[in-house]
Amino acid sequence: MEPKDKIISILKRIDGRGYKAYLDLKGSYDFGLFSLLIDHVQRDPFASPSLLRVEVYENSFPAELYQSNVRKVALEDYISRAFRRGIRRFTDNRRGSGKSGIIHIDAGNQEILQRSSVNISPDMLEIRFQVGLPARGRRIMGFEAQKILMKILPEIISYSCFYENLPSDELTSHIQSFEDAEYLRSQLKELGLVAFIADGAILPRESGVSDRPLQNAVPFKSPPSLQVAMETVQKCSVVGMGIPEGVTLIVGGGYHGKSTLLRAVELGVYNHLPGDGRELVITREDAVKIRAEDGRRVEKVDVSSFIHHPPGIGNTSRFSTENASGSTSQAANIIEALEAGSNLLLFDEDTSATNFMIRDERMQRLVSKDKEPITSFIDRVSELYSEHGVSSVLVMGGSGDYFQKADTVIMMDHYQPHNVTLEAKKVAKEMPLNRETESKGKFHYLQRYPRPESIKPYKGKKLKLDSRGVSNLIIGPETIDLSQVEQLVESRQTRAIGYALHEFHKNYMQKANGHSSKRTCKKGNIKIVNVLDYLENSINREGLDFLAPPGRNRPHNLARPRRYEIAATMNRLRTLTVNS
Repeated sequence: MEPKDKIISILKRIDGRGYKAYLDLKGSYDFGLFSLLIDHVQRDPFASPSLLRVEVYENSFPAELYQSNVRKVALEDYISRAFRRGIRRFTDNRRGSGKSGIIHIDAGNQEILQRSSVNISPDMLEIRFQVGLPARGRRIMGFEAQKILMKILPEIISYSCFYENLPSDELTSHIQSFEDAEYLRSQLKELGLVAFIADGAILPRESGVSDRPLQNAVPFKSPPSLQVAMETVQKCSVVGMGIPEGVTLIVGGGYHGKSTLLRAVELGVYNHLPGDGRELVITREDAVKIRAEDGRRVEKVDVSSFIHHPPGIGNTSRFSTENASGSTSQAANIIEALEAGSNLLLFDEDTSATNFMIRDERMQRLVSKDKEPITSFIDRVSELYSEHGVSSVLVMGGSGDYFQKADTVIMMDHYQPHNVTLEAKKVAKEMPLNRETESKGKFHYLQRYPRPESIKPYKGKKLKLDSRGVSNLIIGPETIDLSQVEQLVESRQTRAIGYALHEFHKNYMQKANGHSSKRTCKKGNIKIVNVLDYLENSINREGLDFLAPPGRNRPHNLARPRRYEIAATMNRLRTLTVNS
């Protein structure tokens, strides 16, 4: 390790030279209280910024702040956000061309996620971030680089990486809020609930492009008949609305908050920042939003419980298409979610295929069942819960046919929920349906076995894995559209999914089977759920660094994805092949 003054001498020597001379900075430097490691130096001021790390060996954070994995994730998230605040506080106007002067750390948005940008242990605190080394045109600005590395960075590190310099009350609140959310989530199953929305929660967001809370929004207030009290880690009682297991309808007029409530529930699988308004909107971790997705690819999915013998297709127990319709895509999305381990499905009529959700009595009379290959979800929803333990939460503003199937009916009126289950049942009794139940046989599906060689992360001989925003994953020659996988919230999750698919392609089969037989690898004899278990358990054990492909060690820009979004991405690969 070099003394920090070596940076000054290098920068004086290369000042004004061509940009590639910055490569001389690569190495590690001793700053006394911390070490600065320059791992990768950009070769052009317009390229992605250089990758740096800071290692603080005298970890000053009390051990109780990261003694459990839950607390560790919350603390690391807080430090990353403190580092970002430090960047904003100490960085003045950038000068130079391209990405000159940029200092960036992945610190997330409203959700608190496990990230690769900060890692804390009893021995060390490690921060991973990017710096755009400054240039005028493509000539090195040595004095500006010296200012960044020798003055601004130490100020940011002092501000954010030492416990004694951080507001302890705010830090403690951040960790406790995260810990409380996890603890509440752990109680849902025992209480027979799929979700909990605390009184006082703020559900509406600022705008369609901002996930911050809407100012002056109506606070959530639970109806007395659905009110439950839950206990936090600190033994404080929290009161709010519990959504029971089973079939739940959310009804109400347009613009009264139905979809807003469902959106809060679907993102309740994540924990949110203190002050977000959704800190205590808690949903079971296995909730998956289901929607129609015209045009998506489907690979040998058993949709026979919903679609049987459509014209020109025949057997649908191994249904494949390059261009799914609304109904077939929604059927496939359900089966794929169950295959990944979900027991909680969320639907909004606005994004569902009407003919998949309901076929009313008049349509049954006009179009006989022998001419209709679709079994509507209404004829499976109760069976899914009673026989398979799969709950459903559905926003329904236009059809009352589901009243007979619902266990709970919540009406949103001026953004406030009301329990109208008894009223809905009364309506159903007074206006009985004469439609026929059209489900044939028991609900079932065949498991699939993905073939790792069908995942192609290389373009030629070059590994090509990256995200373009939240909604697009580049993997090899293909760009996967994830815009309708609605529970992805960050591009860093999308990138991590790409790395997870590479891990499956390259290493999974031999690790799972205990040997490296290529023959076993190509059999494709491991279920998708087993692949997801392997990835999840490995991240739990080794952290996100486990996913790093060769040549991308110590990634700075990953956030943990859920198993359900990994599965959704795999299922949208145009190259995927499976055995079933």
